[in-house]
Amino acid sequence: MGSKWVVRPVMAITALLLLVSMCGSANAGLMKEKKKVCDKGWECKASIYCCNHTITDYFQTYQFEDLFSKRNSPVAHAVGFWDYHSFITASADYQPHGFGTTGGKQTQMKEVAAFLGHVGSKTSCGYGVATGGPNAWGLCYNHEMSPSHSYCDSTDYVHPCSPGAEYYGRGALPVYWNYNYGAVGEGLKVDLLNHPEYLEQNATLAFQAAMWRWMNPVKKHQPSAHDVFVGNWKPTKNDTLAKRVPGFGTTMNVLYGDQVCGQRENESMNNMVSHYLYYLDLMGVGREQAGPHEVLTCEEQEPFNPSSTSSTSS
Repeated sequence: MGSKWVVRPVMAITALLLLVSMCGSANAGLMKEKKKVCDKGWECKASIYCCNHTITDYFQTYQFEDLFSKRNSPVAHAVGFWDYHSFITASADYQPHGFGTTGGKQTQMKEVAAFLGHVGSKTSCGYGVATGGPNAWGLCYNHEMSPSHSYCDSTDYVHPCSPGAEYYGRGALPVYWNYNYGAVGEGLKVDLLNHPEYLEQNATLAFQAAMWRWMNPVKKHQPSAHDVFVGNWKPTKNDTLAKRVPGFGTTMNVLYGDQVCGQRENESMNNMVSHYLYYLDLMGVGREQAGPHEVLTCEEQEPFNPSSTSSTSS
């Protein structure tokens, strides 16, 4: 008789614990389902990131004009093409995914400055003696001038070259080669493989292509430039050994690999860094917030994806 009194309470307690556990799991599931999302009109919709500041809250037309003050000078090569409206319109596709809306206001402002630092550097026609300084000439170009060849890789059967198309550099973060136009076009749902010229005809699309590249990794199981900048990426032991750390330096590693990284002093790397620092100052964040040298540069980093050819080749 005594054994029955022992067994029954144990069974009852076990059942009660199981019920509590199930209820807890259900409540946790409901809490996850009910995670707050926000709408900020056309700029940011149906996302937890939209509950933060949106880009227009801290980056406005006059600041864009400050950053790219020489883009419409008579000697520039894309006069009238780039403008703030195109940038903000493009960003509306990516703000709900965290572009410029991740973390606190300072992190958000720094990400926009970092992204535009890459853009300004890659589209600049400024030199050391240029009026206003070399960093004032971003968005001077919207396509490569006098390309040396058509950048058609005939061995790529996934994204075969379209007859008559030329795949020279175009856009805010210039896209080269048929396979890259194909991949970006698929990401944007725009036929860039057959119409690469779209990127030098539509400024919003040119910014969207650059943001797509910023927000997406080069390969699966690798971080995007966005991830390594805002802190979504946690370095592995191998990353630490390769001296890859979260920050602006590693965005260059993601986007350009050993074209600029792991070479100690590199002019292209230094140019991107100088644009980023210049933009931080103009946006009111201040270059002192950029972090130490090892975070800011990638001169000692091993590339995520070493190239099969010389790092100096294009």
